[in-house]
Amino acid sequence: MSDPASVTDEEVFAAFPGVLIDRDNVEHYRGLVAGRLLINRCSACGHWIYPHRPMCPKCLSWDVRPTEVSGQGHVFMFTLIHQERDPNGLLNRPIVAAAVELTEQAGLRYLAPVVGCEVDQIRLEMPVRLTWIEQGGRMRPAFEPAPPPKPNTTGEA
Repeated sequence: MSDPASVTDEEVFAAFPGVLIDRDNVEHYRGLVAGRLLINRCSACGHWIYPHRPMCPKCLSWDVRPTEVSGQGHVFMFTLIHQERDPNGLLNRPIVAAAVELTEQAGLRYLAPVVGCEVDQIRLEMPVRLTWIEQGGRMRPAFEPAPPPKPNTTGEA
């Protein structure tokens, strides 16, 4: 992982040809190039904003900043894709596309593949954590099963 500030605009556009990149989402894609998952967050009220927008929908502040998320969450919903995007490609197993609800905020969901487990092991509410996979010569965000949280044995809340 590197510092997203060291990634130039040219590198961002070269890494994501055909993707509509604008001033609202460029820092998200800059973070992906640097190996960091950045989501816009309102500096005034702390609300996370995804999909990226220039203004907070909660407090209407324009003070929105890209902020790295923890990468912890759970599978909110998922689907199995049985068709390869490249008509010349061969799909050996279904691609799992999931909406992962991140722990930072209820309703904050990020779409990415689930890797590191068999398709029939994926369940709704399954705890997952961010990982990075190589795809098409680039590192991309994905989620893998996370160990369940350890029970609190100290008696503290």
